[in-house]
Amino acid sequence: MDTHPNPPIPNSLSLDPVIPREGLHVIHLFCHIEQAQWSILTDEEKLEAKTNLSQLVQEIRSSESTQLLTFSMVTPKADVGFMLLTDDLHKANRFEKQLLRALGPDVLTPTYSYFSMTELSEYTTTEEHYAADLTENEGIASGTPEMEEKLTEFRRRMKKYNQDRLYPNMPDWSVFCFYPMSKKRGDGNNWFALDFETRRKLMGGHAKVGRTYAGRVRQLITGSSGLEEWEWGVTLFSHNTQDIKEIVYEMRYDPASALYGEFGDFYIGLQLPLDELFRRVGL
Repeated sequence: MDTHPNPPIPNSLSLDPVIPREGLHVIHLFCHIEQAQWSILTDEEKLEAKTNLSQLVQEIRSSESTQLLTFSMVTPKADVGFMLLTDDLHKANRFEKQLLRALGPDVLTPTYSYFSMTELSEYTTTEEHYAADLTENEGIASGTPEMEEKLTEFRRRMKKYNQDRLYPNMPDWSVFCFYPMSKKRGDGNNWFALDFETRRKLMGGHAKVGRTYAGRVRQLITGSSGLEEWEWGVTLFSHNTQDIKEIVYEMRYDPASALYGEFGDFYIGLQLPLDELFRRVGL
């Protein structure tokens, strides 16, 4: 019988950066403000609390490879929202905890959070597919100067597209929308039972609808398989709520969504600077 004691647990663990091979970590964090708790603070304590949060937001925003957006949330689902993008998971975790404590104990209560990562789509048009489409739809032959010119422009465009997917610069547009989604696995419509080419064509139609909203809606799709109960997080920005409403409504009729999409709750907010956010939420 083995009588040796269990090996000792290390008293220190590595805090080396946890950085993905490509892309960023993304945390959406939505909170209620506990007004009863806030009301018992003195004016001096309230000022100190708001100063703490303001300084923390500036500290986070000045951190390398990091962005932080702040929102006043619409409807009582939440009062305030944060969207944090950063490379190192240690930073993401530390900033998330600091944000929740910044106004003092029990003032900010999280109501919903979502963790995901920026990623490239497996359905992004390849150079091979693009060249074949040019030949089929425009009659441009392979190896011709016209084809080479088209392919050079395609490579340039895709390089920027991929960079924007993995390392986006989030817009300062006013209206913000977030919702999680997954693809169905039911017996009737199982997305993951479809062959790749069928899925690629369905997503191509989906993307075609999205391109009609260029300049009106900015979209970021982040992946969360293995990280959350849903598979993707969808973040939309616009200058008005109608464009958000219309793009979601129109895409619901696209087969990729109509037959295979499942959606979680929607969170709508207004992107505001901190001073106006404080006034809006009664701080």
